[in-house]
Amino acid sequence: MNHPCVLLSRGSPLARQQAQISANTLAHAFPTRPVAVEFIVTTGDRQQAWSLEKTGGKGLFTTELEDALLSRQGDIAIHSAKDLPTEMPSGLALAGCLARANPADVLVRREDCPSPTRIATGSPRRRAQARHFLPDAHFCELRGNVGTRLRKIVEGHADATFLAAAGLARLGITSWPGLVFEEWGLEKMIPAAGQAAIAWQSRADDAPSFAALCDAPTTLSVNIERAFLRQLGEGCHTAFAAHFKDNTIHLFHENFGTHTLALATNLCTTPSAIDSQVSQILAQITHALRP
Repeated sequence: MNHPCVLLSRGSPLARQQAQISANTLAHAFPTRPVAVEFIVTTGDRQQAWSLEKTGGKGLFTTELEDALLSRQGDIAIHSAKDLPTEMPSGLALAGCLARANPADVLVRREDCPSPTRIATGSPRRRAQARHFLPDAHFCELRGNVGTRLRKIVEGHADATFLAAAGLARLGITSWPGLVFEEWGLEKMIPAAGQAAIAWQSRADDAPSFAALCDAPTTLSVNIERAFLRQLGEGCHTAFAAHFKDNTIHLFHENFGTHTLALATNLCTTPSAIDSQVSQILAQITHALRP
């Protein structure tokens, strides 16, 4: 009997959906190999009262999954790619990503607030970009899973919030009583690096075998975005966005605003080649990074 492939996942409703998508991918590729999912509670899940911006969100939703991989409790850790830190523990690797869903952000507002002023988001990236279109807005945090956040908006905890279009779609949420959903495209809000992609993390020795099951264009795009994130500094304290599409990198940084630049993806054959191109692009805008 084949040894089962064990997936490690958080237990939130969205994480469970992403684990199921991953399990289906594996079952299709290896129909005779059993697939099991083990759900793990992370620090970020336990500390619902924490402000991710104030306490630092790096690793809060990934560390326990990584520890389980290293102890061979499972074979693949399933992450939202945007939550996965660029620096990984020794022995682990990003095997790849599944095909990316809609990467856009969605402004979810109450029907009686066509111009919301109290917006619940703890994301500096979303706040910094939203101010250009909602100059009168002020911001607060609203923790909880997607359903909890939607209920709190209806109840008046805030006028609106931002959610990822991909997360809403994976949960089957297309509408909610009392709320209006407004998708913000690239012209209004550049997504977080890795947004809308499901990342597979594994032990480094196993990564090549799992990489073959992932989506190569999405994996390349996410690796490029993560290279910018790595070089510009990551964390919940920085207003930073990176999205690669159609051989173009769309960047937003609190220090230099928005930039859109071409990238020669035929040269992006290795992580070092990607880092080299990223360094060259950042050199073009270093004047904007100076105080």
